[in-house]
Amino acid sequence: MKKSVMMLLACITTVCTLVGCTDSQGHSSSETVVIIDESVETSGSLSEQTGEGSVSDELQDHESMVRSYLTNEWIDSDAASLRPLAVMIPNESSAIPHYGISEASILYECAVEGDMTRLMGIFEDYGSIGKLGNVRSLRDYYVYWAFEWDAILCHFGAPYYADDILSEETTDDLDGNVLTAPYYRTTDRSAPHNAYLDTTQVADVLSAQGIEATDRGLKDSTHYLFADDDSPNLLTQYEDADVCTYLDMSGSYPLTRCYFEYNEEDGLYYRFQYLAGGTDGPHIDGANGEQLSFANIIIQCTESAVRDDEGYLWYRDVDTSGRDAWYITRGQIIHCTWIKETNYGATRYYDDDGNEIEFNTGKTMVLIIQDDDTFDYH
Repeated sequence: MKKSVMMLLACITTVCTLVGCTDSQGHSSSETVVIIDESVETSGSLSEQTGEGSVSDELQDHESMVRSYLTNEWIDSDAASLRPLAVMIPNESSAIPHYGISEASILYECAVEGDMTRLMGIFEDYGSIGKLGNVRSLRDYYVYWAFEWDAILCHFGAPYYADDILSEETTDDLDGNVLTAPYYRTTDRSAPHNAYLDTTQVADVLSAQGIEATDRGLKDSTHYLFADDDSPNLLTQYEDADVCTYLDMSGSYPLTRCYFEYNEEDGLYYRFQYLAGGTDGPHIDGANGEQLSFANIIIQCTESAVRDDEGYLWYRDVDTSGRDAWYITRGQIIHCTWIKETNYGATRYYDDDGNEIEFNTGKTMVLIIQDDDTFDYH
């Protein structure tokens, strides 16, 4: 499927633009190259409204529920009070399928050594997921993205570059190299891709480890700025918004080669990537058969460097310079910039007029790339 789409991209040259270190709008903060090829009629009191779709029905549907801090969706208030889990998930073809990954509210992808990428899912209502993973080692730069949600890190070890940040008093993690529960290994595949998190055990393990399970007040009071459900952000207010119904990240992630296709019917972007044997296909959750999909996609450029001969990388997480980013939703894409002021502060995204961008309700995919990486879209 991807090959045919890329051939189409090559043919439709009339809609392609090449953007270098400085694009047509003057963006020059990085060297990234982008190839663009109900109303309910009501009468009487609420208690009198009993018809389908009535206000009282909606209130009853959302009773004891609140808006999610991560997605703006309605979730149980007890789940909303919990600190989420930040789970490190390998992404090479031998690690697929993943289990429980479709339950992530936020999913990060970033390169690690050897052109591989690793995923980090932020899971908020995690108690009933059960089998989650598989789970692999952490890289220190992921920790700062987890901090934005005051998340509890779940991983199997980490290079020594992470020692300092993991030893900080406010950092909480469940390391499978140290703990047995809540982890277990299966026999259906070989190590290291056979270690999983049992989320039904997490609450007991947190209690035993003396880790605070509920919000500690360290993160910002709000994170993403969300548009109203009845007035979604279609990006039509931006004259320079461009069509983006297909996004190819292979220029940034040459091994996983993930890409996204927009479904106009539900307004979501569906994720595909390299599977095995030279084939691409839908990125499917092995637990429920669902393909990963997102209401929002962020491409975020940042400064990076190779640390040593082993290929371990460094990424700048906290940055107030206003580096390049792109926001993608509802079949459109706009350029923006990002700022993260403190370790626990939220990464915020601003349009080219300096206004904070409104996200649409739903899950978000955050694609972290190096300043000189590339991506294609049309």
